[in-house]
Amino acid sequence: MALLQIRVDEELKNQANAIYNELGIDLSTAIRMFLKKSVIEGGIPFSTKVDQLTLNTILAVDKMRTTSENNGNSEMSLEEINEEIKLARTERKNRK
Repeated sequence: MALLQIRVDEELKNQANAIYNELGIDLSTAIRMFLKKSVIEGGIPFSTKVDQLTLNTILAVDKMRTTSENNGNSEMSLEEINEEIKLARTERKNRK
C-alpha cells in the first residue's frame, strides 16, 4: 500500500470533511473512491453533491461546535446551559 500526501488549504479540507461526514465517509475513503472511479472512467468520474443549504447548515453547526469546544462549554448539560443563560439575563437586566 502506498502513502499519498497532498497539500490543501485548511479551509478547503474542513469544507470537504463536512461534506464527506454528511455522506458517512471520511476524507481518506472519499479520495480512494475518487481515485478508483477515475481509473474505471478514465477521467473525472462522478458528481456527489450536498445541496448548498445543507452544506451551509453543516458548516454552521461545525463552527458552533468548534466555538463551544474553544470556550470550554461543549460538555455542559442542558441544566448548566439554562443556568448560564439565566445568569447572563440577570446580569444584563442589572446593567440597565
